[in-house]
Amino acid sequence: MTFIYNKRLGIRIPAWTKNWEDYKEEEQKKIIDNWEVIRGKIPDRIKEIENLINYKQSQLEEEENFQKSCSLNSEISHLASTINDLWIWFRTDPQISFSKD
Repeated sequence: MTFIYNKRLGIRIPAWTKNWEDYKEEEQKKIIDNWEVIRGKIPDRIKEIENLINYKQSQLEEEENFQKSCSLNSEISHLASTINDLWIWFRTDPQISFSKD
């Protein structure tokens, strides 16, 4: 299992090659350790995007061109969607599956 960089989210996300339960316990531990490092960066990434949204909202307040206003609204919506997806990833918390042998 590897983690691949997702440009939209600005973080690496899991690229599963098999079901979670099919990874050995030691592999699961390594994956979780890697994920926790990535997961710990998500709140900072969200803050970056929130700052960008705030900047675009301030631009929107001053914008008189309708087309540009629509474009800014679309960008803000896209950024808000990215934040939502980041929170979903942040709440992803894999657990080690102990073998039943």
